[in-house]
Amino acid sequence: MEASTLGWVANMAASVGLSIAILVLVSLGLSVLFGMMGIINLAHGEFLMFGAFATLAGVRSGLPLPIAMVLATAVVAGFGWVVERALIRHLYGRLADSMLATWGLSLIMSQVAVYVFGPTTQGIPTPGGSLQVGGYSISVYSIVLILAAFALLGMVYAVFTQTRYGVMARAAVQRPQMASAIGIDPRRINALTFMLGAGLAGAAGALLAPMVGVMPTMGEAYIARAFMTVVVGGSGVLTGAAAASTLLGGVENVVSYLSTPFFGQAALLVLAICLVRVMPTGISGRLRRKL
Repeated sequence: MEASTLGWVANMAASVGLSIAILVLVSLGLSVLFGMMGIINLAHGEFLMFGAFATLAGVRSGLPLPIAMVLATAVVAGFGWVVERALIRHLYGRLADSMLATWGLSLIMSQVAVYVFGPTTQGIPTPGGSLQVGGYSISVYSIVLILAAFALLGMVYAVFTQTRYGVMARAAVQRPQMASAIGIDPRRINALTFMLGAGLAGAAGALLAPMVGVMPTMGEAYIARAFMTVVVGGSGVLTGAAAASTLLGGVENVVSYLSTPFFGQAALLVLAICLVRVMPTGISGRLRRKL
């Protein structure tokens, strides 16, 4: 294979992989809350934004970027625990009320970010440099981002299938009265699950911070894609998020490459609408029916 052809293939693969990875990152936390708890968190984009700003603050205080990312994730997860205790736990089973409450929370979080960090776009230098393959330049950090996205998918899979907490979390959602009868505290488990979803959103913001402009409205750029991915994927936390991210991210990237990013986003929207029309319960719902 010629060097130019190899470079084009590598560049295309990295570009498609990055699009899929970004959708996995921005939708995974939302998928956990929706799939496990039936919660539609309209402040998900702002949790992501808080993760990015917490990373920015950590880097500016002199912390290495990886440590700043880990601490930012922990901070947003802790904030999620506070939000669940103070707000969300009173709204379980009240979908419209929880959506209204989280929408109001998103407005408050945006204004707090403006007050603390200002309305201007800020940034973190992208680490890692780039690789040259056949005349094409591939960002090293984009490869790191792809690996991080699938590492988070694997972590969530392990948490919900290989740990005692995962068993208790499923029991607390599916059979709360029976779970209480055998000594499981559904309120505590739900708080931990919401904390996990918030932490995943914070991790997404932390990982995206070196690649995008960090500003109070940055969550708005991802929230629509995250919701489309979760709706198309269905209630399956892993199968839904992974399958929908791969399908939507791949189509958006290919169409953007062949035309413009505008048409790529339009293709993503059209595909999402068609899939929801054909599979109202999402990809994971269709897979469960076949099995």
